Amino acid sequence: MQTTGAHLLDAMSEAGIEYIFANLGSDHTALIEALAAGPPAGRKYPQVITCPNEMVALSAAHGFAQASGRAQAVVVHVECGTQAMAGAIHNAAKGRVPVLIFAGASPATQEGEVRGSRNEFIHWIQDVFDQRGIVRGYMRYDNEIRQGANVKQVMHRAMQFAYSDPKGPVYLMATREVLEAEAGPVTIERNQWPAISPAALPGDGVATVAAALAGARRPLLVTTYLGRNVAAVDELVRLANRLGAGVFESVPSAVNFPYTDPLYQGAQWNEKRQHPALTEADVVLVIDSDVPWIPTIHQPPKSAQILHIDVDPLKQQMPLWYIHAQHIFRADAATALKQINAHLETMKLDERAISERRAHYSARHAAYAAELKRLEQPRTDELTPEYLTASVREAIGPDAIVMSEGVTNFGVITNHVGRTRPGTLFTAGGGSLGWNGGAAFGAKLARPDTLVAALTGDGSYMFSIPSTVHWMARRYKTPFLHVVYNNAGWRAPRFSTIGVHPQGLASKGEDIATSFAPSPDYAGIAAAAGGAHPERVRTAAEVKPALERALRAIREEGRSAVIDAALGPSFKA
Repeated sequence: MQTTGAHLLDAMSEAGIEYIFANLGSDHTALIEALAAGPPAGRKYPQVITCPNEMVALSAAHGFAQASGRAQAVVVHVECGTQAMAGAIHNAAKGRVPVLIFAGASPATQEGEVRGSRNEFIHWIQDVFDQRGIVRGYMRYDNEIRQGANVKQVMHRAMQFAYSDPKGPVYLMATREVLEAEAGPVTIERNQWPAISPAALPGDGVATVAAALAGARRPLLVTTYLGRNVAAVDELVRLANRLGAGVFESVPSAVNFPYTDPLYQGAQWNEKRQHPALTEADVVLVIDSDVPWIPTIHQPPKSAQILHIDVDPLKQQMPLWYIHAQHIFRADAATALKQINAHLETMKLDERAISERRAHYSARHAAYAAELKRLEQPRTDELTPEYLTASVREAIGPDAIVMSEGVTNFGVITNHVGRTRPGTLFTAGGGSLGWNGGAAFGAKLARPDTLVAALTGDGSYMFSIPSTVHWMARRYKTPFLHVVYNNAGWRAPRFSTIGVHPQGLASKGEDIATSFAPSPDYAGIAAAAGGAHPERVRTAAEVKPALERALRAIREEGRSAVIDAALGPSFKA
């Protein structure tokens, strides 16, 4: 006989979970006992990673899944630990990242009726009516384990949801008595819970999309997160080059298309400008994007034909969403693009038109590349984010994984970090800041032989709980490069306020409660908590030597490095 807690750990192993990012509490006694008793008895359970902060725990599982494609587990303490993950839950849901979250619950008995009954005062104050309801709006699946006899069935059903499009987090919970209860052997066939196979376009949909793109004068392909599936990138490159179509990224969260390809038209974040490629498009294929454009800033012409392909085209978790698409399809991007490419092979295409489109977009790309190069030139008077990003790009090389959480520097990092290889750039995919440090730790844990670099603003760095992140990096030997774009505060709220009140009093104020003066010692925090190598740079001339020392510390000394880069006055909050 084993406890339900032990069977739950067995089920995690069966599901391929390698790590449990844990913040343990009084509700986890059965798990702790099973983890201690299992190895001597020859049972193999996932390795526990101690996470002193829940936000970091889930961000680490998030980054691990992004870098590997494999979901991991996060274990937290009752409703308190569940709520402490709030921002990371938002990111995992919006970023469509598979992860298993398990939380215990306060014991349901108080007079010692069964093992695990209440014996601490917190068991009363941590008891809530609907613990699952705290996260239900963000989960692909949630359930409570009530019996040890079917714990594996419940667990594998949860993972089936996590891995099926649209992917995302799942949440299970159980009281301490249930976890402590003994249960006989639980044997199931794991292959009875496969992820749902990728959806394809209907036959007439393939013909519709192919014909519209082939017949367009200025076809444009718009995406945000297609590159989460690396197989889709090659198909997108194939489609763009076959048709001479431009590719535009809106708030990209992955490497969707090589930035060096002549058909690449750049990326846009919240910049207040109409993008030229979108302005002139007559047929737009939006594929895997939550926000392909911001209508109050830029959008395609009213006359443009818009086609939309997504694993979640209804955006079911967004109360307000539409893009005026004439054709909408629920399909996996890699599968759909492969179908469209195959159909194009059967069509007689206008090669002259294709050549003209290719020349047009290539000229635009050349101008884009020249502008990037101009912006990357060092200044003698101040350190620019463009020069800093270009220097990082050159130092880390094309194979490094970049975890990007710039906010006002989102566009700068995206355009200048120069990722060309799928799976080498990720963002949180959501809007709750603080993902960067934990995600970098998780990515390094998943890919120990790969250099990982987290590029973040100073506000996002503070949100990431760097003391926890770098303690974990030292304990679990996962050194990574952490670059802080220090603009002395929250620059984004100032931008937002000026956008709505361009002539308001706040636009003229020096301190509108967004400044971080006096500046914290960002590198020193990581050095104190995790023995990280600290660097502070204030001029362009200091950047490259600091990067050399930082990478030497990572590669030769096995410790993380943090570069606190103070941006010039033009880039301050």
